[in-house]
Formats: sequence, structure tokens, C-alpha cells
Amino acid sequence: MSPEPEMAAAPFGPLVSGEWLAAHLDDVRIVDVRWYLDGRSAAAAYRRGHLPGAVRLDIDTDLSAPATLADGRHPLPSPERFAEVLGRVGIAEGQAVVAYDDAGGSIAARLWWMLHVLGEPVAVLDGGVAAWPGEVTTEVAHYPSLPRPARPWPAGRFVSAEEVASTSATVIDVRTAARYEHGDPAVDPRPGHIPGALSKPWAGNLDADTGRLLPPADLRARFADTAAPVVAYCGSGVTACHDLLALEVAGVTDTALYAGSWSQWAGDPERPAELGSPQS
Repeated sequence: MSPEPEMAAAPFGPLVSGEWLAAHLDDVRIVDVRWYLDGRSAAAAYRRGHLPGAVRLDIDTDLSAPATLADGRHPLPSPERFAEVLGRVGIAEGQAVVAYDDAGGSIAARLWWMLHVLGEPVAVLDGGVAAWPGEVTTEVAHYPSLPRPARPWPAGRFVSAEEVASTSATVIDVRTAARYEHGDPAVDPRPGHIPGALSKPWAGNLDADTGRLLPPADLRARFADTAAPVVAYCGSGVTACHDLLALEVAGVTDTALYAGSWSQWAGDPERPAELGSPQS
């Protein structure tokens, strides 16, 4: 793919606006990454209407390995599996990708992170479906599949439970404050959070009126107490990527994802858990 002059003139990502995307539909591959913790069907949402040309990738089956108690609900797929998934929908190396959802970027950020750490050109549609200025379509996009080499996950951008337990990095929990304090029995193996972790709910990265990410200066202020390097985790390694996206926008790049997150950490009763509010 040869970038258009407008793309070559300025850095691409980590966010794009709906207006920018409408002007560059032929320059990027759009990926619908909608997913719902409450069990709603993301596939049905895609069929009801999606951005023109968008392919769909599924958090559970495409962007994660199978869930296990030992590894958590959304473990990273193998490099070979991720390469196969991208090749299946025709995304070649170097192809600019725009990921979107309808949840403030909290789901799309997972694909952004996976491609970003591989050095691939990728952005999140700021504001998601609601920011798209055109019509949606029910026409399913098809692109020729292609071979894509597997590239190993870069060391240092993903950490294990053992590394989190011994890290000197700032660890942040991006779940809601209620889940940080007490857990949610519907999705969390047990109450609490990783000892010493700061509470930085992902929704705090958004402007409440527009649903878009806060300006860089506001994000820098939000993370002023979050010294780099930073390790982010959530319930299962998905929404944690939203804080990693926000940190990138704020200019903090020494970051890593604990992909196993609380679903892995709390699944082992030998690992410690801390209860209570950030102020306690």
C-alpha cells in the first residue's frame, strides 16, 4: 500500500477522527472490534450495520487464545495465530489499520496495542461508531487472504504474573473503582486488586460529553502520579489497552500489558489480593 500524501505528511495514529477516516477510506483497512461483556452478540451488531469496508475480528476467537483458569479469560494468541488471523482478512504487513468499537475505544484498543507493539501502522477511531459521519452498511467486506509471517511478541511489552509480582514499575488497574475495591462476582474470580496497584478506570480517559479521548494535556494531568515504566491490567487484558492508548496520547511510551490480568492473577489463590479504595 502506498500512503496518500496526506498520510505521509503527518504521523498516523494513535487516534483518527471520523472525518479523517471518511477522507481516507481507500488508504486503510477498517476493523470492527465490537465486543460485549454482557453477552450481547458482536457478530449480530456487525450484521446490523458497520462502517463501509470494515472487516470484523472477534476478541474471544481472533485476538485471544482460548481462555483457561491458568492463563485468564483473554490470553494473547500465539504470533502464528495472530498472523493467520490478519492474513485471513487481507491485512498485509505495513497496511494501515483503523480499529473501532462502540465503547469509547475500550475494545478497539486491544487490536491497536497488538499491532502497535509490532511497529505496525494502526489507529483507533476516536469516538467509535458514533463519530462516523457517514452511513453504515450491511454489506460484508471481503478481501483476498494472504500469507503473513509471524512476528514474535516483543519482550518487555507484555509481562507475566511473576514479573508483575516482582516489578518496580507502576502498576495500574483500569477496571471500575467498584471492581478495584471489591470485585464483581459475575466476572472476577475473587474480590480485590493486585497489591500496590493504582486505580485508573479506563472510562476516566474519555470526555463525558463527546465520548472521545481527553486532550493530551488532560491525560497527562490524569496520569501525573503514574511514573513510568507503567504496567496496565484489567479483568482480562482487553480494556487495560485503553489506558495504554491514553498513556501513548499523553506521551508516556514506556508501558506494558499484563495480558493475564485479574482473571489470571486472582485465579491462583496463592497470589495476594488487596481490598479497599485507592484512599484506604
